[in-house]
Amino acid sequence: QPQLVESGGGSVQPGGSLRLSCAASGFTLDTYAVGWFRQVPGNGRLGISCISSDDSAYHADSVKGRFTIARDIAKNMVYLQMDNLKPADTGVYYCNAKSFNRNYRGQGTQVTVSS
Repeated sequence: QPQLVESGGGSVQPGGSLRLSCAASGFTLDTYAVGWFRQVPGNGRLGISCISSDDSAYHADSVKGRFTIARDIAKNMVYLQMDNLKPADTGVYYCNAKSFNRNYRGQGTQVTVSS
């Protein structure tokens, strides 16, 4: 059964860091584009960062210079390193893996940035 599981969320103060992990099972991530999205109650899902199947990285303007996305093929995981976190980064973070005919999404992990 293909599955994505996010981990690494938590509560941090502004300026802090977290590393989110997206672990795949039942399929291999190396040929998928993997994106991270944030959802806040009352708002839609916002695309944060994405790594394409050829490992090109893309980031929303609001996180450029603060977030890094990387793929570990050996571990079948994608990471989102989040530095200099701001209260506006608060939300549930989901990872999504997409190929031309497959799409998988995890259950999300909560990130709270507050003083």
